[in-house]
Amino acid sequence: MIEFNLELDASGLNCPLPLLRLKKALMSMSSGEVVKVIATDPAAHLDFGVYSDQTGHQIILLIKESDKQVFYFKKK
Repeated sequence: MIEFNLELDASGLNCPLPLLRLKKALMSMSSGEVVKVIATDPAAHLDFGVYSDQTGHQIILLIKESDKQVFYFKKK
């Protein structure tokens, strides 16, 4: 399992709220820290993927389960 500095549970939230919560969390973190995000929005991987490409924050792991997706983001 990956070590993380912060866990963000965005379960039950739909676009764009999971992404907005991630952005807010990353603003309070230092470079190199990792945030774990739990999302139930089936399109979250699309939003997070585009965000990662645009900002340089790295998705280091994505775990897709039947009812949720778990992302690990490393702040650039």
